[in-house]
Amino acid sequence: MSKAFTRESDADGDEDGAVAPPPSAPSGINYITRAGYERLRSELFTLIDDERPRIVEIVHWAASNGDRSENGDYLYGKKRLREIDRRIRFLTQRLEIAEVVDSSMHHGGEQVFFGATVCYADGSGAETTVTILGVDEADSAQGQISWVSPVARALLKARVGDVVRLVVPGGVQELEILSVEYPAAS
Repeated sequence: MSKAFTRESDADGDEDGAVAPPPSAPSGINYITRAGYERLRSELFTLIDDERPRIVEIVHWAASNGDRSENGDYLYGKKRLREIDRRIRFLTQRLEIAEVVDSSMHHGGEQVFFGATVCYADGSGAETTVTILGVDEADSAQGQISWVSPVARALLKARVGDVVRLVVPGGVQELEILSVEYPAAS
């Protein structure tokens, strides 16, 4: 059989374009901050209102030029439309199950909950500061971790001064909570 008639995978998803969702709690709840929710919502509306119509126009123009099999604008445009539609489906699903949490209600508290910025020291005395956020908004490069991560699960519900145990591949690590901060109400 000729390679021309085989289907190539165009993304991480399966045949119908489904993409595996990020991990979430066993209960299926998708906790997220108000800012994170607004970023996802803004991205969704930008894709629907701006990006998708622009690409549809390009594909329409390219299709009107004739031979589609060698038309780069048409082929790229169709691929980009599939990517946009996949992202729209993903964002819609994540926003439907999102539960917005106002972490400022814990402002001034010393117990670790969702939205806290926690400073802790490991057994060697090295200090680390992390902010516990939702799965869809956490960015490890910014010192943000998902609330379902092992570190966050170890820290949740502990208080300043507590020592929690974190199971790591090399054994068990003890983390002492030095400080807990929450954003002020806006």
